[in-house]
Amino acid sequence: MRHTLPVSPQFYVTAPQPCPYLPDREERKLFTTLDGYAALELNDALSHQGFRRSQNVIYRPSCSSCSACQSARVKVAGFSPSKSQKRVLRRNAKLVRNIKRPWATEAHYDLFSTYLESRHAEGGMAGMEVEEFAAMIEESPVNSQLVEYTLEDELVAVCLTDSLSDGLSMVYSFFKPELARNSIGTYIILDHIRIAQELNMPFVYLGYWVQNSPKMDYKSKFQPLETFQAGQWKPIDFNSSNEIMPNDPIPEQVAAIHLPHG
Repeated sequence: MRHTLPVSPQFYVTAPQPCPYLPDREERKLFTTLDGYAALELNDALSHQGFRRSQNVIYRPSCSSCSACQSARVKVAGFSPSKSQKRVLRRNAKLVRNIKRPWATEAHYDLFSTYLESRHAEGGMAGMEVEEFAAMIEESPVNSQLVEYTLEDELVAVCLTDSLSDGLSMVYSFFKPELARNSIGTYIILDHIRIAQELNMPFVYLGYWVQNSPKMDYKSKFQPLETFQAGQWKPIDFNSSNEIMPNDPIPEQVAAIHLPHG
């Protein structure tokens, strides 16, 4: 008889750091590693509970006094592009999509570096060397793909995307800065919704939506949108109070996590 044991990862908490989204706040993250035969199943289970993958680490914001960061996902079946999103689709209609295995190239790194220099020069990834970039793309313990976009055979955008059991998770995207005027970032999300529709997948995971953060407000434009709140996925509520509530203590958060078996 074959016996199964629960997957029992060790969870850790980062030291407090300045919050990149809300002024005068600090962030902490609850995280564990994705290693070995259980990585795929663990990534799937934790992604369904508001976690987010970065290489072989999967994390969730766990700030003691703030729960503004909420994992967000689009419900594909109910999605219909708005008038402005339809204009974005038309403006980018000449882009060609190619889905490839996660293997970093010089063209990818050049585009990534140009994107960071233009849009996130002070961010945590600024100055990332080619070896670190290759690790970000290639060292995936789960099912990942590179979704490339070309315009007249020129590489103009890339998204590192994970396949979950119930959808697509957009891990990181970057693009030619000049195409920001065409809202290419919005287009990449719209196209991932289209891919999920083609694959009959119910969700596209967008990472974190941050309450009261203007730089993250764009995610709320993709409706119907759900966020992970108080242990369950709920429709985003724009009529709720803007008061940001504290999180449960870390031990209670960890105790509430559901782990896979296998």
